[in-house]
Amino acid sequence: MSLTTASIPLLGFAAYSGTGKTTLLEKLLPKLTDMGLKVAVIKHAHHNFDIDQEGKDSYRLRKAGASQMLISSRFRNALITETPDEETTCQQLINKLDQTELDLILIEGFKQLPYTKIELHRDEIGKPWIFPEDNNIIAIASDSKAESELPQMDINDTDAITAFIVDYVKQHQHKQQSDLSANCDELSPAFLSVSQGRAKILEAITPLNSQSDVSLVESINALAAQDILSPINVPQHNNSAMDGYVICGDDLVRESYTVVAEIMAGHSYDRPLQHGESAKIMTGAPVPENGNTVIMREQAIQEADQVRFDAGKSGIRKGQNVRLAGEDLAIDQICVAKGSRITAPEVGMLASLGIASVPVIVKTKVAIFSTGDEVQAPGEAQKANSIYDSNRFTLTALLQKLGCEVIDFGIIEDSEAALESTLSQASQQADMILSSGGVSVGDADYIKTILDKLGNINFWRINMRPGRPLAFGHIGDTPFFGLPGNPVAVMVAFLQFVEPALRKLQGEDDWKPETFTAIAKEFIRSRTGRTEYSRGIYSINQNGQMEVVTTGKQGSGILRSMSEANCLIEVQPEVESVDIGQKVTIIPLNSRV
Repeated sequence: MSLTTASIPLLGFAAYSGTGKTTLLEKLLPKLTDMGLKVAVIKHAHHNFDIDQEGKDSYRLRKAGASQMLISSRFRNALITETPDEETTCQQLINKLDQTELDLILIEGFKQLPYTKIELHRDEIGKPWIFPEDNNIIAIASDSKAESELPQMDINDTDAITAFIVDYVKQHQHKQQSDLSANCDELSPAFLSVSQGRAKILEAITPLNSQSDVSLVESINALAAQDILSPINVPQHNNSAMDGYVICGDDLVRESYTVVAEIMAGHSYDRPLQHGESAKIMTGAPVPENGNTVIMREQAIQEADQVRFDAGKSGIRKGQNVRLAGEDLAIDQICVAKGSRITAPEVGMLASLGIASVPVIVKTKVAIFSTGDEVQAPGEAQKANSIYDSNRFTLTALLQKLGCEVIDFGIIEDSEAALESTLSQASQQADMILSSGGVSVGDADYIKTILDKLGNINFWRINMRPGRPLAFGHIGDTPFFGLPGNPVAVMVAFLQFVEPALRKLQGEDDWKPETFTAIAKEFIRSRTGRTEYSRGIYSINQNGQMEVVTTGKQGSGILRSMSEANCLIEVQPEVESVDIGQKVTIIPLNSRV
């Protein structure tokens, strides 16, 4: 067992009471910070303690029953949490720290736990040495010599202890880099991180920039090729925001008004409204000239052609309940900006402006096919040793979500002639080509030979799971992606690499997916040296915090794990695993799949 500390070195001090742990830390911290280290300290107390001063507001509120008290000022903040039922573990305390802002975590106490420690020893205390029973001790600071091969320092020589700690931090950082390099070398000389792979792909993508005018229905999910301007004011006229009675704004204090008209939506009263006059008006109907104040129907009492108002304490304010012409959109104001994706709100707004066609980037044509003699189409009787092809259908749905036109070449047999013919046709008909399967290290994957013959393709092993094998390059001038064969790996690779490339191809600059931070509600396994993507379900708890759990089994072939997920849980390569209560990055899927 060991404490999970991510990429931050952890170092404690093992000593008996009275040895002077706090006094030594007080001397070491200024020296460590002078060396440029950002240090956090976790201290364990065996007795009850209170950091609040009796009589202070925070103390009074906590004693009144607040189970958590958060105090904040310009220079610091503190969260005081009552733990009457169970003591907070050291791991939970570590998880509360913002490790991205730290170089080192020092722990005073918790000496029974298995983490790296320096033993502090003074003969005058009369206690035995700790190191013979604790193999997590890596050095000794004492006022006497111990019979040990461990590094030893004088407990009063704070410069020597500081130098040891600084060297420990440097060794930890160097080991972390070496581990990552070893992982990369072991897997493949072309092993890339997710960000490196994405950057290389985006650098090789050139936007298409071809455009055409299409109908509103055809424009759905497409990108606006230029700024689309409003041809009218919205609203077109000054109009009533509710059912009621309109009067002149400088004629508010009469006992009653003569009702001279009833104005329905779609109709108007073409005479100027005079002092002493009112018109009954419906929501959305244009207010007449001079009429610029509307009193809601519930505050009006009409008898025959006379109306009076009971507006209560709030009274009647000039201009109330009137929407001005152009208040939502003025003539020639941009309603859809160039490069914006036209979705339901945009297409509805364009229709409301009377616009029937819009200039859009021409829909990107994407050719897709699956490879493998073991793959067969749905609807057929399943053959022995075969699997049904799901990847083309998954890719079709993902591509249509991005407004692409899909050219489906079906399932291509594992032969050089069939693959060469398909790739040649696809490169002539499409703006991008996607294949699934055939990019692993197997000798039967003929696609490598054909790709080398027809184009410039790189075969990468991406530092991620799922979705490690990836091919990318060009067949002629057409970008090509060779995606993994496993269904979940196809989706994850698409979201991480293909979607950003497609968006750039379509003219969407600097697009980045939404990410959030959530609290893990279960232990999440990972492995250092690669980015792990688990399928997850996030929710908001009663305290307004975002929490996440996995969907269960995470195999690359379990499509149900994607169907049930509303996010991907991203665990970075330097993280060994994620414990309950630890913060993780999540990538919402709701708008993308």
